[in-house]
Amino acid sequence: MLLTGTYQRTLDDKKRLVLPKKVREALGDPGSLFVAPGPDKCLWVHTNGELERLAARLDERPATDAEARLFRRLFFAQAESVDVDRAGRILLPDRLVQSVGIEHEVVLVGVRDHLEVWDAGQWDAYLRRHESRFDQVAEEAFAPPLRGPSTPE
Repeated sequence: MLLTGTYQRTLDDKKRLVLPKKVREALGDPGSLFVAPGPDKCLWVHTNGELERLAARLDERPATDAEARLFRRLFFAQAESVDVDRAGRILLPDRLVQSVGIEHEVVLVGVRDHLEVWDAGQWDAYLRRHESRFDQVAEEAFAPPLRGPSTPE
């Protein structure tokens, strides 16, 4: 699944978010999705399958890894299943909306395997802070992985 694009949306008074038809189709027209806290004051939206893949990646970390344990607890304890209604809307959990400071105007962003929901003002500020670094970040993202110290033969 490849999720892309940026969509300006407005939450209704009940905190329902209308998913664009293009996004619903890319998701495979699911009956439900998972909403969870994400980094940088946004919400992550995953299909069940993508959430399972994320969990499998986390399971590769040892049980003794304190940071992985902390993330698992904070993320999965707050993740919540939400239904997609016939109008293509999801109800964003109020406690999650409040925790990331989402207001009425939001931006839905496709980020490859998941969606992010941002408060529109926070998304604009994030773009202003980071878009000038795009070329530098792209170079680093595509650089070959660093190797550990080499041992003499």
